[in-house]
Amino acid sequence: MEQIRNLDQLLVYAREVGPKKLSVACAEDDVVMKAVEEARALGIVDAILVGNGEKIKAVLDKMGLDAANYEIVDEKRGHAAAALRAVELVSTGQADVLMKGMLETADFLRGVLNKEVGLRNGKALLSHAYIHQIEGYDHLFFVSDGVFNLYPDLKAKISIVKNVVALTHAFGLDNPKVAVLGAVEVVNPDMPPTVDAAALAQMSRRGQIKGCTIDGPLAIDNAVSEESAKHKGIKSEVAGRADVLIVPEIESGNILVKSIVYFSKNKTAAIVLGTKAPIVLTSRADSAETKLLSIASAVTLAAHQAK
Repeated sequence: MEQIRNLDQLLVYAREVGPKKLSVACAEDDVVMKAVEEARALGIVDAILVGNGEKIKAVLDKMGLDAANYEIVDEKRGHAAAALRAVELVSTGQADVLMKGMLETADFLRGVLNKEVGLRNGKALLSHAYIHQIEGYDHLFFVSDGVFNLYPDLKAKISIVKNVVALTHAFGLDNPKVAVLGAVEVVNPDMPPTVDAAALAQMSRRGQIKGCTIDGPLAIDNAVSEESAKHKGIKSEVAGRADVLIVPEIESGNILVKSIVYFSKNKTAAIVLGTKAPIVLTSRADSAETKLLSIASAVTLAAHQAK
């Protein structure tokens, strides 16, 4: 497949590989249903709506949507029970992709991590990635992990890299350029993230981490700007041309992602990685467009994993 370079191309590709079956936990929300309906109308998904059946139907009626286009699973015992039922639909093969609707993330993740029906993939680390289309760039940026892993050590960062690299492969990047970010672009023993970054880069050079090219530590400017990298005398395959940005810890990752969202002209998607099936997990404040693009990302990954 050709590399997906923007999120409009993503929607086109998701239509080609869809529809996949989407299980939505707590679907009784206007914004969630706007995204799900758009994805259904585009042929990207067929959806199972899990939650309070009466409230779901009321939302559909208010939006002028036909309930006959959906399978509704009535679960009135609360958000946690609805999340668990939605997860079970995926773990038993009745759905391909899971989506968080209008519920707390903690309740949602308890279902995902349930020992009996959850989607944990053995001992694999769960991580999160944002996918950004930013005006002025001719490719997508994948940022991980600014949501789940608080202060990942080197072992966790190896998993974070592998998870997001697998996602980029689903987007047609056979050898993504991965920048491991730090405040500076030199190794400083007093700054542990720079040491981890150098270790990841060396592991890439020696073939211990495959399917990508890693360099680090790189500051954000010389990771994404060839001019900045040249000015600082940094020569590498990654500097100035990064596809993937690996953040040191959750604070910097969260700030980076939200800065992109609010300070640039962009489109964004979000996805959970390291699970048995792709999971759409966005903020309740995210737009219907972000949720739609996140669904398309998850469908694209599900199609890749099914090959």
